[in-house]
Amino acid sequence: MSHEAIAIFMFASMMLMLFTGQRVFGAIGAVAAAAALMLWGTGGSDIPFSAAMKLMKWYPLLTLPMFIFMGYVLSESRIADDLYRMFHVWLGSVPGGLAIGTIGLMVLISAMNGLSVAGMAIGATIALPELLKRGYDKRMVTGVIQAGSSLGILVPPSVVLVLYAMIARQPVGQLWLAGVIPGLMMAGMFMLYIWLRCRLNPALGPTLAPEERATYDRDLPLVINLALWAWGAAVAAFFWLIKREIIALPDGRFTGLLVLIAVIGASVLVWRMRERLGPKLTIHMAEKYHLLLAGLLPLVIFFSMMIPFVNGWTSLTESSAIGAVVAFLAAVMKGRMTREVFENSVRNTLAITCMFMWIIVAAMGFGAVFDGLGAVRAIDNLFTEQLGLGPWTILILMQLSFLLMGTFLDDTAMLVIVAPLYIPLVHALGFDLIWYGVLYTITTQIAYMTPPFGYNLFLMRAMAPKEITLRDIYASIWPFVIVMVLALTLIMLVPEIALWLPHLIYDR
Repeated sequence: MSHEAIAIFMFASMMLMLFTGQRVFGAIGAVAAAAALMLWGTGGSDIPFSAAMKLMKWYPLLTLPMFIFMGYVLSESRIADDLYRMFHVWLGSVPGGLAIGTIGLMVLISAMNGLSVAGMAIGATIALPELLKRGYDKRMVTGVIQAGSSLGILVPPSVVLVLYAMIARQPVGQLWLAGVIPGLMMAGMFMLYIWLRCRLNPALGPTLAPEERATYDRDLPLVINLALWAWGAAVAAFFWLIKREIIALPDGRFTGLLVLIAVIGASVLVWRMRERLGPKLTIHMAEKYHLLLAGLLPLVIFFSMMIPFVNGWTSLTESSAIGAVVAFLAAVMKGRMTREVFENSVRNTLAITCMFMWIIVAAMGFGAVFDGLGAVRAIDNLFTEQLGLGPWTILILMQLSFLLMGTFLDDTAMLVIVAPLYIPLVHALGFDLIWYGVLYTITTQIAYMTPPFGYNLFLMRAMAPKEITLRDIYASIWPFVIVMVLALTLIMLVPEIALWLPHLIYDR
């Protein structure tokens, strides 16, 4: 049997196992291990071992549990509730304003979380009941929540883009920056569509009643503990001085860890004594301005990670740790870091992280066998020389295959399955791998939302109330899929939409 036939047989066997409902890492790893043993005998057992060792040496992999923990802390501590109330008040007078605010909520949640499933869970549990209660069309709001959740793997810090960066050997910072403008552009297109449709048919998205808006104009005091804020500024300045080597710590294997533990312990102590520390500053303002401050929190978390990383002050792993610590402290300062919240966050973080690691180990073993067979070169030769297809035709065919796989796989599984084949092929065809990473994320989200077997459709059905049927969910998503296809087409035609910001920051 030729190497090309073996590669096709491997891929077909893996897809068959996935269709039968096997776990993703089990299907990928089993096919890779069986093929390695049949091709190279007992020596093939070194392939999964080498893959596991390579995974353990991937230092950026530490970012995954950090980002996932950060997202779950903010979700479990109900900080998203404050964000939605802010949009509820400030956009309530606009036609379809609460639906537009839901998209804004999803953008901010994406900047704190990086997982599309978490965005959908927050939207379905917080925004959906409020929108239905205020007379919004159920098909409109169902589509809004599904579309908004698609921004989770595009707006940084996207966990999926971190995985893509590790597999494609591309800089995470550039991929994050490449996702900013497309993510904001797509969110803006969603908002424009909602506004136009509700302007033409106000019954789809009624405005907030003036009486309810007036209740948020009441005076509400804001008490600021100056000593607490001074302590926070001092801690931030201390770590900045250490990073710039203005302050030198004594040499020692665990010095950095001990300093971090001491700072966290002192911060908790200061927080517990906050009522005794004084002095305090009281500012009187309307309640709606208090809610506006809730929107600053995700921006603080986002910039606390991105600014040091983009400027080279911290590594990717250090930035992810900063984000996790800032999110944890935010929940503590709001008085919402209970034992239940912490336990749920840690358990979910451990479960998701282990799932990612098993899938990556299996995919690396599969990719090693594929590379040993020369399958990528063979398929490149098949498409370009034997079939005579052009680079753009091949790229579009690859994007269509994502739409097919999206009917039964999630974005991570799609990435690790096709990475050994598609990423080298895209590079061989002369396309930019940073730009292709953005195309991949958008296409997989379109696949998630495309009937009849879109992954997100069934998640939405599981979270939605009984009055929203599967037929409603199917009908709700098509306008937003069209908007996403339009956004994808624009990025394919004008690659600078994705590449302008990375080039501006890294090539200056």
